[in-house]
Amino acid sequence: MKPVECELARILINESADAPQMVMLREKHGERSLPIMIGIFEAISINRKLSGEEFPRPMTHDLFTNALERLGVKLLRITVSDMRHATYFGILTLQREDGSEIEVDARPSDAIALAVRTGCPIFVAEHVLEEQNHAPE
Repeated sequence: MKPVECELARILINESADAPQMVMLREKHGERSLPIMIGIFEAISINRKLSGEEFPRPMTHDLFTNALERLGVKLLRITVSDMRHATYFGILTLQREDGSEIEVDARPSDAIALAVRTGCPIFVAEHVLEEQNHAPE
């Protein structure tokens, strides 16, 4: 089944490092959503980029984005590809200069941080959205 394009709908940050942080992905042309608990550092990284905050030296996600660019590799899309044992899995789909694509395993939080930096689309596997939106409460 084809992955569903989503967008970053919300980020919730609790300044306490012990408290869970959350990003909410929402189906771009639908009603379903996917909350993902993430770490404080990834949440702050995403939030700072969204708010336009710049640093004199590159932070980790900026460094990775810069390295891809310098190597001539484009981040085509990110995909939240699976959920196993209450853990989400992600994939970065990269395109080399020759047009070939490669996939790299990634935590969804890091993948989303890269997506907000590059403007690439965010996808979620249909079965992941389906499972989340039909789970008993």
